Amino acid sequence: MPAPLVARKGRHLQRYENQLRLVAGCIPYKIIEKPDNQSGDLINRVEVLMISSPGRHDFVFPKGGWETDETACEAACREALEEAGVRGIIDEIELGNWVFRSKSSQGTCSQEGGCRGHIFALEVTEELDYWPEQKMHGRKWVALEEAYALCRYDWMREALDLFRIYLFSKPVPPVSGLYEPPKFCISTSAERVIASC
Repeated sequence: MPAPLVARKGRHLQRYENQLRLVAGCIPYKIIEKPDNQSGDLINRVEVLMISSPGRHDFVFPKGGWETDETACEAACREALEEAGVRGIIDEIELGNWVFRSKSSQGTCSQEGGCRGHIFALEVTEELDYWPEQKMHGRKWVALEEAYALCRYDWMREALDLFRIYLFSKPVPPVSGLYEPPKFCISTSAERVIASC
């Protein structure tokens, strides 16, 4: 029997930069097949995974401390596993980074409690039945548009905006059941669909 997964604890390896605690996280996502979506519209086929926190009704993306013995991508993957129970393929180019206050210091005006979060896109390939922080974090797959309404913080909505742009820079996966391949491509510079490329 494999050993149970255990979450890291403590901050003795925590990275800091200019008095900001460095954190890494991700927007876990999957592209689902929808038989009623014959147009192949990618945005309507994407779901993102959000997690809850104890005593809160809003949601966040998995994120946590970036430690000295790991890269930002490794930290983001570890947090996705610990908090949301998922594994996947991470894009090593970050969506962006944001400075924000930790939830424990939201009401203070001091320099302490500031964080710089580095956020990545993670295509989920495995969803575990049990994960280390399951008792603290529920998980919920939602449509991209619903995620905007559920986000606890504005910076997470900004990350979703960049995630949408990221999606349009990827090749469009085919929709099974279509008899001919789609006759379009995506131009990232103009961020629009161009017919008959």
